[in-house]
Amino acid sequence: MKQFNNLIILAIETSCDDTCVSIVKVKELKAKVKSFEVLSNVVSSQVKLHEKYGGVYPFLAKREHQKNLPVVYKKALRQAQSKQKFKKPDLVAVTVGPGLEPCLWTGVNFAIKLSKNLNAPIVPVNHVEAHLLVNFLNPGHRIRNTKYLFPAVCLVVSGGHTQLILMERIGKYKAIGQTRDDAAGECFDKTARILGLGYPGGPVIAAEAAKHDMQNTKYNIQLPRPMIYQKNYDFSFSGLKTAVLYDFKKRIPETKKSKSYMRQMCSEIQQAAIDVLIHKTLKAARNFKAKTIILGGGVAANEELREQLRRRIEKEMPSFVYHVPDQKHCTDNALMTAVTAYYRRKEKTKNWKKIKANANLRIDQKYGRETC
Repeated sequence: MKQFNNLIILAIETSCDDTCVSIVKVKELKAKVKSFEVLSNVVSSQVKLHEKYGGVYPFLAKREHQKNLPVVYKKALRQAQSKQKFKKPDLVAVTVGPGLEPCLWTGVNFAIKLSKNLNAPIVPVNHVEAHLLVNFLNPGHRIRNTKYLFPAVCLVVSGGHTQLILMERIGKYKAIGQTRDDAAGECFDKTARILGLGYPGGPVIAAEAAKHDMQNTKYNIQLPRPMIYQKNYDFSFSGLKTAVLYDFKKRIPETKKSKSYMRQMCSEIQQAAIDVLIHKTLKAARNFKAKTIILGGGVAANEELREQLRRRIEKEMPSFVYHVPDQKHCTDNALMTAVTAYYRRKEKTKNWKKIKANANLRIDQKYGRETC
């Protein structure tokens, strides 16, 4: 009879403005994961608190994390205990970077205190890696059998990050491209603010773009695709934001009253960003002879990006495997922290002095040391 081991992981994520706690049971056979069972995954959003500012204020977010963490933790624990009785978790996981440093430290300090009280080892987690490994939440045959998977080219696209990463295996990464200024999600936030559409910008721009009648080209809006044909894998979205500002201002006052203009502009903003992201990702996949393309990050929830990338892969690279998380797992959550902690469980420690926040942590660093 097959003998399964069960591992309970309690995870904390506070890298930006979402206070997140998740508890996950991992069922494994012979040290290989068979399934992740989500016992709880609680997210307390601060969007309404920050929307009047059009962005996240780190010390305001830190204060909210301090207030929300005990409440979110107790709620996650109650939900988990109702599904699976356990005395304490086997591991405590926490996001240590990259992110907003005051927010990261709030989560780190809370996790260290829990780890001490529960006498459970702690696993530090890289936030960008977590956005990628949440794709492994449901590990099918092609994920467990790495001959189908690696090397993989990974696109992480969110409000704070736009990166292309070469994954040779889990734990071995090389950053091959990144934004030189604004991240794609940040560009959406800023252009939405210019247009008076509110915060966060990504969802509202996507919603307005979906209402656009593609046959209506009254305004003939043509935005640049920054750096799309350059030989590198880097991105730049500040020029896109500036182009939106100039177009909007030159058409005032008509632009402030026209729903047609707003919808066409949002459609063009979204498509300009998607064109650049997909072009660079596919170019990197070809040049690095990848087998898989992995998408992650908050902007990965965008329907058009997900679908257009899928169609391009099916048309141009039919042998490639394409992984993208469920939309509900694209934005920040502690579930992705727990999944990553399982794959990084060998790095567990009870030396709590080693667990420190690093706002600028790179994916090719092991908390200050190069990994590739």
